[in-house]
Amino acid sequence: MNVVVSNSKNKELSELDIDVIKSVVGEYEVDELVSMFKSFFYEKMIIDITAIKNYADVNNIERLAMSLGAEKIILLLTDNLCTSNYLSSLIDTGVYNFTNNIKAIKRLIARPNAYEDVKKLKALDTVSKEIKEYTETTNSTSNIKVLGIKNITKSAGTTTLIYMLLKTLKKHFGNEVYAIEVDTHDFKYFNEKNMLSVSNDELKAKINSLSNAKIILLDLNQSNNESLCQEVIYLVEPSIIMLNRLISTNRNVFEKIKNKKIVLNKSCLSNKDVTEFEYEANIKVFYNIPALDDHRNNNVLEDFLSRLSVYDATASRKEDSSKIFGLFGH
Repeated sequence: MNVVVSNSKNKELSELDIDVIKSVVGEYEVDELVSMFKSFFYEKMIIDITAIKNYADVNNIERLAMSLGAEKIILLLTDNLCTSNYLSSLIDTGVYNFTNNIKAIKRLIARPNAYEDVKKLKALDTVSKEIKEYTETTNSTSNIKVLGIKNITKSAGTTTLIYMLLKTLKKHFGNEVYAIEVDTHDFKYFNEKNMLSVSNDELKAKINSLSNAKIILLDLNQSNNESLCQEVIYLVEPSIIMLNRLISTNRNVFEKIKNKKIVLNKSCLSNKDVTEFEYEANIKVFYNIPALDDHRNNNVLEDFLSRLSVYDATASRKEDSSKIFGLFGH
C-alpha cells in the first residue's frame, strides 16, 4: 500500500488508480512529514512536490529522503523543476524516482529506478535533450528488475529462498530469470545453470552482460551492492536463538532496518505472533514465509512475488522497454 501527499496536484493524484493506505493534502514542513510517517508502514510515498514547503531547495528533499528512505519516495515534479541542475541535485540525494507525468507514477511503483536508470540526466542540459538522448541510449539492463536478498539473522535462508524463487519465476519467464551470488560458491550444489557465482568486482559487469534477463535475484550476503537493486529484502529467521544471538551482537539492528522491507523466513509464527513481534521490535513485517520444502512448488512464493509487484513490473516493461518510460511529459 502507498501513501500520497498532495497539494496543487490533489485532484489528479486522487484519480490515480493505485492502492493508497493514507492520503494527506496541504503544504508541509519536512519535519512535519517525518513526524507524520516515520513510524508508519507503507510501500511508496508519492509526493506532489508543491506539498513540501521550500521544495526548490534540494536540501529539504535530502532531509526528507534521509529520514524516510530515498528508495520509498516518488516525486511528482512541476515542469519548471525539470532542469538538469535540479534533477542532478535530486540524484545526488539518492532520490531516483521522479516525474512530471502523473501517468508514469504507476510504472515507478511497479519498477522503481536505480542509479543506472537516471545517471545520464546529470550530464544533460534540458529535459527535451534528456528525452531524446535517454531514449536512444537506454540499454537493456535498465529493463531488468534486480531483487536483492540479505540475511539479517545468521543463516536466515537467503541461498535456498533464492533457489525456490528462481524455480517459481521460471514458470512465468522461462530462462530469462537468473540468480547471482557474490564471493561464495553455494549455488553450484543446486545444479541450476541460471544460478551464477561471481566476485564482487565482476558483479556489475555480469548483470550488464545478461541482456536477455527480465529478473535477477541477487544474494547480497557477501556484497554491499544494494544500489544495483530495485528492491532489497532483509531476511529474519524469528526463532528465539537466532533473534537473541542477533540482539546480543547488535542491539540496534532493527532500528537500522525499520524502514526497509523485512521478511520473516523459515517462520513458525502465526499472524498474532507476527503482530506481537512487530510491536516488540518496533518494525513492520512485509511478509511471513513459513518453512518450505525446496523439493516442491510453493504457492506461498507466488503470493510473495505478487506482493512485490514482480509480475506487474515485468508486464509494464514490455510496453515501455523502448521508451523513456513516460517519465516526463512532452
